[in-house]
Amino acid sequence: MIKILMLAVLFGLTALAPSACRQAAPADVVTAPKPRTLVSAELLGTYTADQLKGRYNGATSFLRLLTQFGIKVYRLTYNTTNTDGSAIVASGAVLVPQTTQALSLISMQHGTISSDDQAPSYYRSSSESYTFGSVFASVGYIVAAPDYIGYGASNKLPHPYEHNASLASASLDMLRATKEFLADEKVNWNQKLYTAGYSEGGYATMALHKKLEAEALTEFNLIASSAGAGAYDKPAFMRYIVNTRTQGSVDYNRLYLWVLLTYDRVYGLNRPASYYFKEPYASRVAANGQGALINVSFNEALTDTFRQAVQNGTDIDFIRAVQDNDIHDWKPLAPTRLYHGDADNTVFYFNTQNAYDAMQQRGATNVALYRLPGRTHATGIVDFVLGTFEFFSAKQAQ
Repeated sequence: MIKILMLAVLFGLTALAPSACRQAAPADVVTAPKPRTLVSAELLGTYTADQLKGRYNGATSFLRLLTQFGIKVYRLTYNTTNTDGSAIVASGAVLVPQTTQALSLISMQHGTISSDDQAPSYYRSSSESYTFGSVFASVGYIVAAPDYIGYGASNKLPHPYEHNASLASASLDMLRATKEFLADEKVNWNQKLYTAGYSEGGYATMALHKKLEAEALTEFNLIASSAGAGAYDKPAFMRYIVNTRTQGSVDYNRLYLWVLLTYDRVYGLNRPASYYFKEPYASRVAANGQGALINVSFNEALTDTFRQAVQNGTDIDFIRAVQDNDIHDWKPLAPTRLYHGDADNTVFYFNTQNAYDAMQQRGATNVALYRLPGRTHATGIVDFVLGTFEFFSAKQAQ
């Protein structure tokens, strides 16, 4: 995160009083201007309400009824920090409804994406900013959608998948850049902020929410937060994956592998693939990284040495890395909804149940759990979007 730099220069002026006693004149404090987070803003396109309605057909045709406003879509670049603390430029999309009425702002964190062109700032049909983002913008919300590190303007860097600190800081700095952009463009923002996201976006939303309340209460007025199907309880998830037989989906295993390799890199563990994986999987991981083919239950691909070190707690460095990314046990101040399908076999439901239980133990009476019966990771998305729309609309009406 870019730290705010405040430089005070004290000018002490002295003079001789008539009595010949030297007295210091009142000091003047000169404060350097706050450095801007926003680097650039580019208009990507302007879309009428009819153009937006034309995107919704078949199962999504009901969204035409919600569309009220045309929108303008911008690509922002902004200053933030990488996982090692170095300064970088990242990007994101901002969607602005075409109306003069006062508007609230939603920070919309995207879920896992498989290629750079799905990042929000490209605003292509495969991105959440194009689909869900456009829906929320067309009903009267400004939408800020960070790309995260590793996509868009920072696509030469590896994406720190499921890394708490960088997801939170990249999202918060995107909000700071958006705030500056809205002021530059004189958009009628009512200063209200909402946060939302599903899957990796749910995890990023939880991380952002926690950081906002810990570090930016005076910068943003967070009204409510909606998080869906996030892997919040990292230690419990890690223990489950290491100890439990899962279905062995290649696609799901690549997500678990991506998290493991991210933590190995970000926390400087830098272990050989053979420490974590048996053959032939170790060679595949060494050659292909997160794209390696693992077509058995993930725990069956792990070495006995690594599994035992996790189980008995002797792999202290890896366990600390996992713990550092845990965000399930804290007390949100703003009203929060947690959505999760109880048939989710990708990000298991216990992540959200554990988060809700821990928050209740801390006295967070403004947190509500929405268990989605029979919903999987994929089929729970629509319930989450509609529930979030209803939740935020109710808060808007208060």
